[in-house]
Amino acid sequence: MTSTPQRLFVLFVLAVLMAASRAHVFDHFSPPDTSWATFFVAGFVLRGWGRWAFPALMALAVAVDWYVISGQGIAFWSHYCVSPGYWCLVPAYGAMWAGGAWLRRHYVRANWDALGRLALAFVVSVLVCHLIAQGSFYWTSASVAAPTLAGWWKNYTDWLPPYLVTAGVYVAIAAAVQVAAERIGPALRSGRDPAAR
Repeated sequence: MTSTPQRLFVLFVLAVLMAASRAHVFDHFSPPDTSWATFFVAGFVLRGWGRWAFPALMALAVAVDWYVISGQGIAFWSHYCVSPGYWCLVPAYGAMWAGGAWLRRHYVRANWDALGRLALAFVVSVLVCHLIAQGSFYWTSASVAAPTLAGWWKNYTDWLPPYLVTAGVYVAIAAAVQVAAERIGPALRSGRDPAAR
């Protein structure tokens, strides 16, 4: 189990990455939004902290959105991306957190079985998250003049691949860090060369 200082460090890093990417602080050089991956990884690493860490990350996401939108001189509820469905981001991000938490409950160590469970948990989480986030926007936003089932499905399938790929890249990086920590960390603590067999 990861120690409390390590978990706090991970929470801090995830919060900084999400805030920076969500706010586009680096203008044209900002990385894509890490929010979906942040909640998935947090669900994996911060098991048992969900009662306070999930609301804290959710509050951070809303605060960043408010800061960015109001910084453009636009009233929060008047922005194109904000609709009554905005609050459905809570269960949408909750789906990502739940996927990471499920993976943690079934995780022993990095191996091929764990990779299969990671792929399953991640894809299902993204499908559900996108269904809630995109669906709530599509069906409740005034920006969609005449919503139809066919229009919703096209919108869902058009936007799913980029969201899946973006979150997937971040989760793959987090998985590589996890594997490295498992393989190299114990060797470093014991004073052995991690490359030695």
